[in-house]
Amino acid sequence: MATGHSMGAVRPHRIIAFVGGALLFLALLVAVTLPAAAQSVPTAADPFAAAVQALDARKFSDKATAVDALGALGDERAIAVLQAFADGRLYRHKADKIVIIADRAGDGFKLTSPVTGEPAGTATSREIKKIIANNKLRGQIRGVLGQLALFSPDADERLEAARNVIASPPDDALALLKRARDRETVSKIRETLETGIAVFELASDDRALRLAAVATLADRSDPDIKSALEQRLLEVDGDAVEPDAEVRTALREAVDDIDDRLALFGLAENLIFGLSLGSVLLLAAIGLAITFGVMGVINMAHGEMIMLGAYTTFIVQEIFRSTMPPEIFGMYVLVSIPAAFIVAAAFGVLIERGCIRFLYGRPLETLLATWGVSLILQQLVRTLFGANNREVANPDWISGAVAFGGGVSVTVNRIYIIIFCIMVVAALAAFIRYSRFGLQMRAVTQNRGMASAMGIRTGRVDALTFALGSGIAGVAGVALSQISNVSPNLGQNFIVDSFMVVVFGGVGSIWGTIVGAFSLGIVNKFLEPVSGAILGKVIVLVLIILFIQKRPRGLFALKGRAAES
Repeated sequence: MATGHSMGAVRPHRIIAFVGGALLFLALLVAVTLPAAAQSVPTAADPFAAAVQALDARKFSDKATAVDALGALGDERAIAVLQAFADGRLYRHKADKIVIIADRAGDGFKLTSPVTGEPAGTATSREIKKIIANNKLRGQIRGVLGQLALFSPDADERLEAARNVIASPPDDALALLKRARDRETVSKIRETLETGIAVFELASDDRALRLAAVATLADRSDPDIKSALEQRLLEVDGDAVEPDAEVRTALREAVDDIDDRLALFGLAENLIFGLSLGSVLLLAAIGLAITFGVMGVINMAHGEMIMLGAYTTFIVQEIFRSTMPPEIFGMYVLVSIPAAFIVAAAFGVLIERGCIRFLYGRPLETLLATWGVSLILQQLVRTLFGANNREVANPDWISGAVAFGGGVSVTVNRIYIIIFCIMVVAALAAFIRYSRFGLQMRAVTQNRGMASAMGIRTGRVDALTFALGSGIAGVAGVALSQISNVSPNLGQNFIVDSFMVVVFGGVGSIWGTIVGAFSLGIVNKFLEPVSGAILGKVIVLVLIILFIQKRPRGLFALKGRAAES
């Protein structure tokens, strides 16, 4: 009996050991599960984490509400989360229900915390479940992402997003723009945001806000801003859109101020485009001024020298495209300049030695002969390259446009043409002024007989002068290839204008050609908005004819015995 009793009795030390072990196990369980539990339930102190967790909803309508709520926070972290949602990379961790970003990595997934953006380990496909988005939800996400770009680290993205929100405003556009403005540090973007805020506040019920908005917009020079202000001055069913008289007065003054600035910007735009056109005319005419002034030859094939320079540019481009690394493709333009000069100059020497030297002193016959040469060169190019236009690509460094405000923008290639034109003319003027050949050329221009008597080989000067003028025309073809397609008729578009520039400026005068080219370019651009392009050219031609009647030798007449005879 004593033995059985002792075996059935519960010993105190075993009870203590059992209870202690149970308590230890419970403590370990709490220590392991508590962090996961704390992570799985976002706290009220972290609204972003709660908004991210809300994306894991069963109904698509609830997900759409969560997307809007996440976007309304204006937190730049939401961009990565929503982009992952749209791309199908947003998952729920099955064990702790936490929303996670998962990217495929081998047989598993690499996890990233959407809240911190830090790595969160790896998982298999069984451990996570994708949060599904349908097409309607993805479209909504794209819209919210466009608004969230206002808070992007990239300044260009923020500027583009500000313009998009102003152009296509969401329901909460005003609040969104104000949040973005308060965080913006770039002055240009901040000004755009303030403009958008002022446009929306034009419709505010607060009179003081409307007056402040008008004051802000009055300093802008945008036609769209002017239209927005004018809309407030309209009357609908006999009632003014803007009910307050003081605000209407401010609106009228603001519209007048913007009109004045837009008129000045219009003048500036015409001036810039006139200089651009004048640069093109100058490049096309400067070589003709040299040959016409020195040799008295009416060269109707001068336009074809421009064409040859343009096709040389096309050939050099194709060589670079097929043989050179892509990163140095843009350098083909620099190589084309000497190549075009050499090709056009070589053709110029052939034309002068083979045809023109037999016709000196007979300008009408040189006109007919060179016109025939131009037809031959055009047909030669058609045979070699075909009659279709050839496209010459703009390198990256001369692509795009530069905005000057008030809606005025100029393409970068035209700005480079203006600079290039100045460089070519400066180099040519220095060559004629300081080189030995330039001295001989000036001597032949002023008095051919005396120059010959002094031992200058006038025939050689004629040939080299024709080569120089033709080479410069070839360089002009390089510039023209950057603003238009290359075709066999390219030169014919400029030959008449080139002769007008030379005659108006003064035959043989480089300064006259410069002034004539820029004058005709600017006058053309100021006439085009009023009379149209074709009628504008006719008016310019009539004005030149009337001018030549009064001043036959042009603006800058050459001095010398040959010029006076």
